[in-house]
Amino acid sequence: MICIAFVFRNNNYQRTVYVNSSNNMSGRLYTWQNDVQYYFHLKSTNDSLVRENARLHNELLTSFNTFDTTHILKTDTVRKYSNDTMHRVIGTEVRRYHWLEAKVINNSVTREINYLTINRGSKYGIKPNMGVVGPSGVVGVVRNVSENYATVISLLSASKSAAFGFSARLFTSREMGTVIWDGKDGGHAIMKDVPKSAKIKAGDTVVTSGFSALFPENIHIGYIESYSLADKSSTAYTIRLKLATNFFNLQYVYVIDNLLKDEQKKLEDSTYKQLK
Repeated sequence: MICIAFVFRNNNYQRTVYVNSSNNMSGRLYTWQNDVQYYFHLKSTNDSLVRENARLHNELLTSFNTFDTTHILKTDTVRKYSNDTMHRVIGTEVRRYHWLEAKVINNSVTREINYLTINRGSKYGIKPNMGVVGPSGVVGVVRNVSENYATVISLLSASKSAAFGFSARLFTSREMGTVIWDGKDGGHAIMKDVPKSAKIKAGDTVVTSGFSALFPENIHIGYIESYSLADKSSTAYTIRLKLATNFFNLQYVYVIDNLLKDEQKKLEDSTYKQLK
């Protein structure tokens, strides 16, 4: 060891090789240490990313109803916005949707009625009949709520007692239809009632229409795999979709609260009673 030390100390080439080798080894050790620390902090990293995504969703214009008016309403759900160059108030944005992140703690995908449990309940403002989406697209609707938990009936529900259809449209041609699960497998669903005049192509995206009080528009539901008419006399296509959400690996979701849902429903109910 003494001889080796003298060699490295008195010879520039050997000393350079030693220093470079030492730095390379140290770098590898630090990288390994960092990878280990990162692995054990993945949960907190994921949680922070999900919270940040929820915050960004709440700031998107799709979460607001925008009016071209200079009248500023005096409510907590309204904010002003201005032109970047002229600094003039040109409108108001009334918040319609509020997004809240949640973690999936239980999930089923192989039953006739499938549901998931999330770690958010009434204490966090969760209520029945709120829409739920995942990072890739639509997931389902909140059914029951306790103080700290909620159950969500997923899109993968084919029983008449629990099944529901999502108002949807083709992203490219904008024709409307309804998406339901046919109970065959957890990766596909059916879009029905699409008019025969629609221009359909495989691979096109199907999104929420925005007509439902559950979801904002343009949230992904799935992608067209195939389509057909029941017979020559049929006036509507039946489309088979590859679902955007992977229900087999769902870990985080976002619960969407439509803050104007009750107002809209009250107005529509009163209009229906008047016409009736």
